[in-house]
Amino acid sequence: MNEQEAAQDGLAELDVLPGGAKAALEAVLMVIDEPATTEELAAGLNVTVAVVEGLLHDLQREYSGYTVKAPDVDAVGFADASTAPRGFELRNVAGGWRIYSRSDFADIVGRFVLEGQTTRLTQAALETLAVIAYRQPVSRARVSAIRGVNVDSVVRTLTQRGLIEDSGNDPESGAVLYRTTSYFLERMGIGSVAELPQLSPHLPGLEGIDEYYDATRM
Repeated sequence: MNEQEAAQDGLAELDVLPGGAKAALEAVLMVIDEPATTEELAAGLNVTVAVVEGLLHDLQREYSGYTVKAPDVDAVGFADASTAPRGFELRNVAGGWRIYSRSDFADIVGRFVLEGQTTRLTQAALETLAVIAYRQPVSRARVSAIRGVNVDSVVRTLTQRGLIEDSGNDPESGAVLYRTTSYFLERMGIGSVAELPQLSPHLPGLEGIDEYYDATRM
């Protein structure tokens, strides 16, 4: 592909990054919490849909492991001739793409998650839970904006612990909304969220939560 074709496809800007366009797409796939269409991925990377489709195919083969036929080894190089399957895979689910843990490791992943149920919540998890408890129903993006950090993994942990749950979708953005569960109330020893104590003074960084949250609506 010459420079003019690369510019037309939108690859010129990505080719200067470590790993190029494929690594850029991989970075996006690693942070999304819902399957994304090829059109959405193409728009995010500022490349054509055709380019994204090719990159997705390449990543799928990489993650699943593949072997190049002997006559082709010289062309691609021995190091690229084969790869070991990864513990994760790239799936096309309901028209969207997302990275998932490989089903072969379901028992191992499940065991890890269940054993994690007995561990105490981290400070980050407590702060995220507090934001959701006081602002429910609230989207993951809103919680991230309030805390100033990505909360994807923390939200997954809280969901796995049974402390929060899906509360439908935001009518405007379509984002998944979260709320606390009855198990959360049970653990807190209260009958409803109206009985929640004022926790913000005891959680560093959340003193101005009301002002910040309201400002994001403006």
